Amino acid sequence: MSPAAASQRLLRLARRRGSITRREVAEHGIHTQALSRLVSAGALERVSRGRYRLPDAPITEHHGLALVAAAAPNAVVCLLSALSFHEIGTQLPHEVWVAVDRRARRPSISWPRLRVVRFGGAALTEGIETHRVEGETVRVYNVAKTLADLFKYRHKIGLDAALEALREAWRARRFTMDA
Repeated sequence: MSPAAASQRLLRLARRRGSITRREVAEHGIHTQALSRLVSAGALERVSRGRYRLPDAPITEHHGLALVAAAAPNAVVCLLSALSFHEIGTQLPHEVWVAVDRRARRPSISWPRLRVVRFGGAALTEGIETHRVEGETVRVYNVAKTLADLFKYRHKIGLDAALEALREAWRARRFTMDA
């Protein structure tokens, strides 16, 4: 395949998926050197290690969550990051809070900063919603599970943040007592 044809195919793939990885490029039979050429030409930009996107691709407010979901697909966005995702409360976390299995390795990602909590069994698997953010599947705990976890981890987060989130979510009818 000629370099021009590989570049065109790679750009089509990037438009369709939103962002691409070196592994996806290789799986589609395109030499990874085409990525380097397109980055040098400014047609693609490197977002994080091994992840590329078009320079004019829209960046949402949940860009960090999409990067974390791409790097750690088994992690679940939780606690303050889930509150921010569901637009509850006034907390704006400066790091992405994720839950992983207690026996799993800590996700290796340099940016955004991660705050990892370890869950096991039903605490890890219950209440997960999936959302599409910038072409990535992001797993986030639902509102009721997030509120329960806030009280469970009140010593790390603070009781005031948990109470504020509970009041606001209850007023907005974002959950039921059964949930």
